[in-house]
Amino acid sequence: MGDRGRKDPLMMTRTFPAKLVSKLPDVGTTIFTVMSELAREEGALNLSQGFPDFDGPQALLERVQHYLTHGHNQYAPMMGTLSLREALARKVSDLYGCIVNADTEITITSGATEALFCAIAAVVRPDDEVIVFDPAYDSYEPAITLQGGITRHIPMHPPAYRIDWDRVADTINERTRLIISNTPHNPTGTVWDASDIDALRSVIRQRDIYLLADEVYEHMVYDNRTHESLCLYPDLFARSFVVSSLGKTYHTTGWKIGYCVAPEPLSTEFRRIHQYVTFTSNTPIQLGLADFLSAHPEHHLNLPEFYQAKRDLFCGLLEDSVFDPVPSAGTYFQLLDYGHYSNELDTDLAIRLTREAKLASIPVSVFYQTDPGHTVLRFCFCKDDETLQRGAEILCSL
Repeated sequence: MGDRGRKDPLMMTRTFPAKLVSKLPDVGTTIFTVMSELAREEGALNLSQGFPDFDGPQALLERVQHYLTHGHNQYAPMMGTLSLREALARKVSDLYGCIVNADTEITITSGATEALFCAIAAVVRPDDEVIVFDPAYDSYEPAITLQGGITRHIPMHPPAYRIDWDRVADTINERTRLIISNTPHNPTGTVWDASDIDALRSVIRQRDIYLLADEVYEHMVYDNRTHESLCLYPDLFARSFVVSSLGKTYHTTGWKIGYCVAPEPLSTEFRRIHQYVTFTSNTPIQLGLADFLSAHPEHHLNLPEFYQAKRDLFCGLLEDSVFDPVPSAGTYFQLLDYGHYSNELDTDLAIRLTREAKLASIPVSVFYQTDPGHTVLRFCFCKDDETLQRGAEILCSL
């Protein structure tokens, strides 16, 4: 046998070429993962992370199953299946009067978060500045930082959470490259109105600034309000990436299917990034979504009524609680101010309620650059009515 099989001691020592310097040294695990994991560990009711506890439409599941079992399990085209892009082009035209080319102006992505990343990577260069509105979805700034960009935070405050457009105008300078809008807004549940569109037009007039519209909750707008998509306005759409989520719309967040609608020059650059991030997304799911979207447009048209009923149920059940909720105008999130109950930091209270009351929520301060000291938690109402009743019972017992 000789020395065969012996290992050189020098080869058994694990070595690294150099100390790794993080590109995101201030970024930890996302709050959604933290709170959902804590809810699991504690056996708590999870009203934190935004996913339904019910399934997608049966007809949609059947169409996906059909493609799974009929030989459609290989790569889809990089930009997404043509049938889904064509169905989305029809939807964008029907809802917003925006005529887009399915071949060159719609790209399917592995979730809206990927689309947001690719749009930011497409236009942001080192030292470019990007304006976001706090509380801001937590994927924006890391994507900006990875491109060498600088995030400029403009805070919004309760109860209205309106944008201070004068402050936006004062923040814009020659290095401002991108403004990220989010309506309906996560986590506050506010929606833009026509005055916001007019203000946006005013601050970017005659400036080379791109727009990234996070519209993943586009079909969840309540009380007869309208969704102010940037697809409605040709002058704004000409410089926009408009991102939405099929997972949100069809109660299938685990499928991670999103999309980006953008003019051809912007889509071309977007796809240059996208092809090296995920290249393409799940084929049978795309095909099933295309069939369902074409056959059942009533699903997304009825979604505001569906979720408004859940919002009203949840808020109504809290009438005798220490909270005084202002009903959410959009999304499937409801903010609750706990100022009459506790003076704890929202991060501390969210953890304590998960451990002691067995109810998980999201502290809103984590979406601000600087903790504003608000006493607000976010609760998700995209749940079965029984789940909402259980959550309200816990809150009413505080």
